[in-house]
Amino acid sequence: MQKRHLLLEAEEKAAQLFKAIETKKLIIPGKTEKELSDEVFNLAFDMFGIKKYWHKRLVRCGENTLLPYHHNPPMQTIQEDDILFLDFGPIFEEWEADFGRTFIIGNDPKKIKLQSDIMIAWQEVKNEFDKRENITGSALYHMAVANAEAKGWKFGGEIAGHIIGHFPHEKLDKEIKDNYIHPENYQNMKLPDKAGNKRDWILEIHFIDENLKIGGFTEQLLT
Repeated sequence: MQKRHLLLEAEEKAAQLFKAIETKKLIIPGKTEKELSDEVFNLAFDMFGIKKYWHKRLVRCGENTLLPYHHNPPMQTIQEDDILFLDFGPIFEEWEADFGRTFIIGNDPKKIKLQSDIMIAWQEVKNEFDKRENITGSALYHMAVANAEAKGWKFGGEIAGHIIGHFPHEKLDKEIKDNYIHPENYQNMKLPDKAGNKRDWILEIHFIDENLKIGGFTEQLLT
């Protein structure tokens, strides 16, 4: 119970950080992805004294929103009428958060729909997870893919999430599929870890449209 409380507390602080990004109007045209990333880093330090992140900080706009985490595309500059997402993994007193949201500049209806659809999909996939006593990472991944297709999008991620916990959590080795919501993870996600503790998971939703060259992303605690 204490672990769950600390994870939720870390996520709540991450949510406060993202709210402050909007309040302070940091997302504006003409700013590069790196400039925005650096400003968010400084804001997180001012708000919470955070300097440590457990994964690389992602700010992606325009065509870069099509790409999943492991890519390192050329830097883009935020444009008028743009779409972008942020994915940050701050560490709060050795407890990890992993929080992602999509932001829209302008009033493009397709981008607004994408932003809305990924939030709806996140809750729908979570609901499927919650109501099953036995669900594999593979099954949940394919549910996320099916949800994207039902809404007229393509699922853009090679995974739909991963474990999370006290820093450092179980090593996220790409070869160990059991730590991911991955099409080749055939283990029950609700089984305990090697130490007998309940595992906690992040759920990631990444929808894309390759023709429009846009993507949207959201993530937060699943369990």
